[in-house]
Amino acid sequence: MRVVWLWAVLAGLLAVLTGPRAMDEDLGRRARALIGEHPEIWSGARTFPGERSLVVGAPGAAVADLADLARRADRASALVARVVGPVRPLVLVPATTAQAAVLAAPASVNGLAAVAGADRVIVEPRSFARLSGVGRDVVLAHEITHIATGAALDGGTPKWLVEGFADYVGYRDAGVPARRAAAELAGEVRAGRLPVALPGRDAFAAGSARLAQAYEEAWLACRYVAGRFGERALSTLYRESRGGDVRAALSRTLRMSPAEFTAAWREYVRDQLG
Repeated sequence: MRVVWLWAVLAGLLAVLTGPRAMDEDLGRRARALIGEHPEIWSGARTFPGERSLVVGAPGAAVADLADLARRADRASALVARVVGPVRPLVLVPATTAQAAVLAAPASVNGLAAVAGADRVIVEPRSFARLSGVGRDVVLAHEITHIATGAALDGGTPKWLVEGFADYVGYRDAGVPARRAAAELAGEVRAGRLPVALPGRDAFAAGSARLAQAYEEAWLACRYVAGRFGERALSTLYRESRGGDVRAALSRTLRMSPAEFTAAWREYVRDQLG
Protein backbone atom coordinates (compact mmCIF):
# COMPACT_ATOMS: atom_id res chain seq x y z
CA MET A 1 0.00 0.00 0.00
CA ARG A 2 2.88 2.38 0.80
CA VAL A 3 4.27 1.92 -2.74
CA VAL A 4 0.84 2.65 -4.27
CA TRP A 5 0.53 5.82 -2.18
CA LEU A 6 3.99 6.93 -3.16
CA TRP A 7 3.41 6.47 -6.88
CA ALA A 8 0.07 8.30 -6.65
CA VAL A 9 1.70 11.29 -5.01
CA LEU A 10 4.65 11.32 -7.37
CA ALA A 11 2.32 11.22 -10.35
CA GLY A 12 0.54 14.31 -9.08
CA LEU A 13 3.84 16.03 -8.46
CA LEU A 14 5.06 15.21 -11.95
CA ALA A 15 2.08 17.04 -13.43
CA VAL A 16 3.23 20.20 -11.70
CA LEU A 17 6.89 19.67 -12.51
CA THR A 18 6.15 19.60 -16.22
CA GLY A 19 3.89 22.66 -16.11
CA PRO A 20 4.78 26.19 -17.22
CA ARG A 21 5.96 27.16 -13.71
CA ALA A 22 8.01 24.04 -13.11
CA MET A 23 10.23 24.26 -10.04
CA ASP A 24 13.99 23.94 -10.25
CA GLU A 25 15.70 20.57 -10.00
CA ASP A 26 16.80 21.00 -6.37
CA LEU A 27 13.33 21.83 -5.08
CA GLY A 28 11.89 18.95 -7.08
CA ARG A 29 14.42 16.51 -5.64
CA ARG A 30 13.74 17.70 -2.10
CA ALA A 31 9.98 17.46 -2.62
CA ARG A 32 10.23 13.89 -3.87
CA ALA A 33 12.36 12.93 -0.88
CA LEU A 34 9.85 14.56 1.46
CA ILE A 35 6.92 12.73 -0.10
CA GLY A 36 8.80 9.46 0.23
CA GLU A 37 9.15 10.04 3.97
CA HIS A 38 5.39 10.37 4.59
CA PRO A 39 3.33 9.15 1.62
CA GLU A 40 0.41 8.46 3.97
CA ILE A 41 0.15 12.22 4.55
CA TRP A 42 0.77 13.38 1.00
CA SER A 43 -1.27 10.91 -1.05
CA GLY A 44 -3.27 13.13 -3.42
CA ALA A 45 -1.32 16.21 -2.36
CA ARG A 46 -1.23 19.37 -4.44
CA THR A 47 1.95 21.27 -5.13
CA PHE A 48 2.46 24.83 -6.25
CA PRO A 49 5.85 26.16 -7.28
CA GLY A 50 6.76 29.77 -6.64
CA GLU A 51 9.78 31.54 -8.06
CA ARG A 52 11.82 30.92 -4.90
CA SER A 53 9.82 28.28 -3.06
CA LEU A 54 7.62 25.23 -3.39
CA VAL A 55 4.38 24.74 -1.48
CA VAL A 56 3.11 21.20 -0.85
CA GLY A 57 -0.51 21.11 0.29
CA ALA A 58 -2.54 18.30 1.79
CA PRO A 59 -5.23 16.57 -0.30
CA GLY A 60 -8.14 18.93 -0.83
CA ALA A 61 -6.09 22.09 -0.46
CA ALA A 62 -7.42 24.85 -2.71
CA VAL A 63 -5.11 25.90 -5.52
CA ALA A 64 -5.85 29.55 -4.75
CA ASP A 65 -4.67 29.07 -1.17
CA LEU A 66 -1.48 27.33 -2.29
CA ALA A 67 -0.82 30.04 -4.86
CA ASP A 68 -1.26 32.73 -2.21
CA LEU A 69 1.07 30.89 0.14
CA ALA A 70 3.68 30.51 -2.61
CA ARG A 71 3.56 34.25 -3.30
CA ARG A 72 4.00 34.99 0.39
CA ALA A 73 6.84 32.48 0.67
CA ASP A 74 8.55 34.07 -2.33
CA ARG A 75 8.31 37.54 -0.77
CA ALA A 76 9.58 36.23 2.54
CA SER A 77 12.47 34.43 0.85
CA ALA A 78 13.45 37.62 -0.98
CA LEU A 79 13.42 39.53 2.32
CA VAL A 80 15.52 36.88 4.05
CA ALA A 81 17.97 36.90 1.15
CA ARG A 82 18.56 40.63 1.62
CA VAL A 83 19.47 40.17 5.29
CA VAL A 84 20.94 36.67 5.53
CA GLY A 85 21.49 35.16 2.09
CA PRO A 86 19.74 33.09 -0.60
CA VAL A 87 17.21 30.50 0.54
CA ARG A 88 14.76 28.26 -1.34
CA PRO A 89 12.31 26.69 1.12
CA LEU A 90 9.75 23.97 0.93
CA VAL A 91 6.51 25.00 2.64
CA LEU A 92 4.43 22.08 3.87
CA VAL A 93 0.71 22.45 4.62
CA PRO A 94 -0.67 19.25 6.15
CA ALA A 95 -4.38 18.74 6.70
CA THR A 96 -4.36 18.53 10.49
CA THR A 97 -2.45 19.59 13.58
CA ALA A 98 -1.63 15.92 14.23
CA GLN A 99 0.00 15.61 10.82
CA ALA A 100 1.95 18.83 11.42
CA ALA A 101 3.21 17.32 14.67
CA VAL A 102 4.41 14.21 12.84
CA LEU A 103 6.23 16.28 10.21
CA ALA A 104 7.81 18.60 12.79
CA ALA A 105 8.95 15.95 15.28
CA PRO A 106 10.96 16.10 17.48
CA ALA A 107 10.06 19.82 17.51
CA SER A 108 6.64 20.70 18.90
CA VAL A 109 3.92 22.66 17.11
CA ASN A 110 2.00 23.36 20.30
CA GLY A 111 0.94 27.00 20.30
CA LEU A 112 2.79 27.80 17.08
CA ALA A 113 1.55 28.69 13.59
CA ALA A 114 4.57 27.12 11.88
CA VAL A 115 7.95 25.58 12.64
CA ALA A 116 11.12 25.26 10.58
CA GLY A 117 13.20 22.19 9.85
CA ALA A 118 16.55 22.10 8.13
CA ASP A 119 15.12 23.01 4.72
CA ARG A 120 11.36 23.24 5.18
CA VAL A 121 8.60 25.17 6.92
CA ILE A 122 5.81 23.08 8.42
CA VAL A 123 2.56 25.01 8.74
CA GLU A 124 0.22 24.18 11.62
CA PRO A 125 -2.99 24.64 9.59
CA ARG A 126 -5.39 25.56 12.38
CA SER A 127 -3.23 28.27 13.96
CA PHE A 128 -1.92 29.59 10.63
CA ALA A 129 -5.48 30.02 9.31
CA ARG A 130 -6.28 32.37 12.18
CA LEU A 131 -3.49 34.80 11.28
CA SER A 132 -4.00 38.01 9.35
CA GLY A 133 -2.18 38.51 6.06
CA VAL A 134 0.55 40.49 7.81
CA GLY A 135 0.80 37.80 10.47
CA ARG A 136 1.28 35.11 7.85
CA ASP A 137 4.01 37.12 6.17
CA VAL A 138 5.82 37.65 9.47
CA VAL A 139 5.61 33.97 10.42
CA LEU A 140 6.87 32.80 7.04
CA ALA A 141 9.80 35.24 7.05
CA HIS A 142 10.63 34.18 10.62
CA GLU A 143 10.69 30.48 9.80
CA ILE A 144 12.51 30.94 6.49
CA THR A 145 15.16 32.93 8.36
CA HIS A 146 15.67 29.85 10.54
CA ILE A 147 16.27 27.81 7.38
CA ALA A 148 18.74 30.35 6.00
CA THR A 149 20.71 30.47 9.26
CA GLY A 150 20.66 26.72 9.86
CA ALA A 151 18.87 27.19 13.19
CA ALA A 152 17.51 23.63 13.25
CA LEU A 153 21.07 22.30 13.43
CA ASP A 154 22.40 25.00 15.78
CA GLY A 155 22.49 24.11 19.45
CA GLY A 156 25.08 26.68 20.50
CA THR A 157 23.70 30.12 19.68
CA PRO A 158 21.70 31.68 22.54
CA LYS A 159 18.02 31.04 21.97
CA TRP A 160 17.09 34.69 22.42
CA LEU A 161 19.40 35.58 19.54
CA VAL A 162 18.13 32.77 17.29
CA GLU A 163 14.48 33.68 17.79
CA GLY A 164 15.00 37.43 18.08
CA PHE A 165 16.95 37.56 14.84
CA ALA A 166 14.25 35.60 13.02
CA ASP A 167 11.59 37.94 14.37
CA TYR A 168 13.70 40.96 13.43
CA VAL A 169 13.70 39.78 9.81
CA GLY A 170 10.02 38.85 9.99
CA TYR A 171 8.94 42.29 11.22
CA ARG A 172 11.59 44.24 9.29
CA ASP A 173 9.29 45.46 6.49
CA ALA A 174 5.92 44.65 8.08
CA GLY A 175 5.20 48.17 9.33
CA VAL A 176 3.86 46.89 12.66
CA PRO A 177 4.41 49.29 15.61
CA ALA A 178 6.45 47.91 18.50
CA ARG A 179 3.58 48.20 21.01
CA ARG A 180 1.38 46.13 18.75
CA ALA A 181 3.99 43.52 17.82
CA ALA A 182 4.96 43.15 21.49
CA ALA A 183 1.51 43.60 22.97
CA GLU A 184 1.87 41.08 25.81
CA LEU A 185 5.21 42.47 26.94
CA ALA A 186 3.92 46.03 26.58
CA GLY A 187 1.11 45.21 29.00
CA GLU A 188 3.64 44.04 31.58
CA VAL A 189 5.85 47.09 31.10
CA ARG A 190 2.93 49.48 31.50
CA ALA A 191 2.08 47.66 34.71
CA GLY A 192 5.60 48.34 35.98
CA ARG A 193 7.09 44.89 35.31
CA LEU A 194 10.22 45.45 33.22
CA PRO A 195 12.12 42.27 32.24
CA VAL A 196 15.21 41.66 34.34
CA ALA A 197 17.23 39.40 32.02
CA LEU A 198 17.17 38.16 28.46
CA PRO A 199 15.02 35.03 28.11
CA GLY A 200 16.75 31.68 28.47
CA ARG A 201 16.20 28.57 26.38
CA ASP A 202 13.43 27.23 28.62
CA ALA A 203 11.38 30.39 28.08
CA PHE A 204 10.89 29.36 24.42
CA ALA A 205 9.62 25.87 25.20
CA ALA A 206 6.19 25.08 23.74
CA GLY A 207 3.52 25.80 26.33
CA SER A 208 5.72 28.16 28.36
CA ALA A 209 3.62 30.57 30.42
CA ARG A 210 5.41 33.62 28.98
CA LEU A 211 6.14 32.27 25.52
CA ALA A 212 4.83 35.36 23.72
CA GLN A 213 6.79 37.68 25.99
CA ALA A 214 9.99 35.68 25.47
CA TYR A 215 9.74 36.13 21.70
CA GLU A 216 8.96 39.82 22.14
CA GLU A 217 11.90 40.36 24.49
CA ALA A 218 14.23 38.61 22.05
CA TRP A 219 12.89 40.58 19.09
CA LEU A 220 13.41 43.89 20.86
CA ALA A 221 16.97 42.90 21.78
CA CYS A 222 17.80 42.34 18.11
CA ARG A 223 15.83 45.40 17.03
CA TYR A 224 17.88 47.45 19.50
CA VAL A 225 21.15 46.18 17.99
CA ALA A 226 20.04 46.91 14.43
CA GLY A 227 18.71 50.34 15.38
CA ARG A 228 21.80 51.46 17.28
CA PHE A 229 24.64 49.63 15.52
CA GLY A 230 23.14 48.72 12.14
CA GLU A 231 21.76 45.60 10.53
CA ARG A 232 25.20 44.38 9.53
CA ALA A 233 26.28 44.48 13.16
CA LEU A 234 23.27 42.37 14.12
CA SER A 235 24.14 39.78 11.47
CA THR A 236 27.74 39.79 12.65
CA LEU A 237 26.67 39.33 16.27
CA TYR A 238 24.58 36.33 15.24
CA ARG A 239 27.43 34.81 13.26
CA GLU A 240 30.00 35.47 16.00
CA SER A 241 27.72 33.90 18.64
CA ARG A 242 27.25 30.60 16.82
CA GLY A 243 29.87 28.85 18.94
CA GLY A 244 27.94 29.79 22.07
CA ASP A 245 30.34 32.47 23.35
CA VAL A 246 27.97 35.42 23.28
CA ARG A 247 30.11 37.33 25.78
CA ALA A 248 33.03 37.43 23.35
CA ALA A 249 30.68 38.15 20.44
CA LEU A 250 29.16 41.15 22.23
CA SER A 251 32.60 42.47 23.05
CA ARG A 252 33.96 42.09 19.53
CA THR A 253 30.86 43.30 17.71
CA LEU A 254 29.28 45.92 19.98
CA ARG A 255 32.09 46.66 22.46
CA MET A 256 29.68 45.82 25.29
CA SER A 257 29.71 43.34 28.16
CA PRO A 258 26.62 41.15 28.74
CA ALA A 259 25.68 43.34 31.71
CA GLU A 260 25.99 46.52 29.65
CA PHE A 261 23.99 45.00 26.83
CA THR A 262 21.25 43.81 29.18
CA ALA A 263 20.98 47.24 30.79
CA ALA A 264 20.79 48.97 27.41
CA TRP A 265 18.18 46.48 26.18
CA ARG A 266 16.03 46.99 29.30
CA GLU A 267 16.10 50.74 28.78
CA TYR A 268 15.18 50.22 25.12
CA VAL A 269 12.22 48.02 26.12
CA ARG A 270 11.08 50.71 28.56
CA ASP A 271 11.40 53.40 25.89
CA GLN A 272 9.59 51.41 23.19
CA LEU A 273 6.78 49.94 25.28
CA GLY A 274 6.39 52.10 28.39
